Amino acid sequence: MKDFLEIPRNKKLYQGSFFFIIEDAYPVSPGHLLIVSNDLNEDFFELSNDAKLQLPNIIDKAKTIIEKNHSPNGYNIGMNCGLAAGQTIFHFHCHIIPRYKDDIEHPEGGVRGVIPSKMMY
Repeated sequence: MKDFLEIPRNKKLYQGSFFFIIEDAYPVSPGHLLIVSNDLNEDFFELSNDAKLQLPNIIDKAKTIIEKNHSPNGYNIGMNCGLAAGQTIFHFHCHIIPRYKDDIEHPEGGVRGVIPSKMMY
């Protein structure tokens, strides 16, 4: 994937002061979006306090964008911080993943599925 700073303006679904929103190039589900920091910050922990305070508003904006074309039954919201957590692009991005009834057989455990043996408890 290209560097997020090289994303053309016409690919951005929303542009704000701290973040922009794009479609995920490899979506997990229909409507999967990414919230990306305008500045190069490696992960959530490198964001400024002002950016961290703005993030919930941008998550709401992403939800609104998704719901213009999709009708999800739920959401997973997540970010990978560090190589051990699965981060492969070291520029802050937050996944907004719409979830749909019956998209997997047993959704219980949600984000615990990052370690499959820990998902069911």
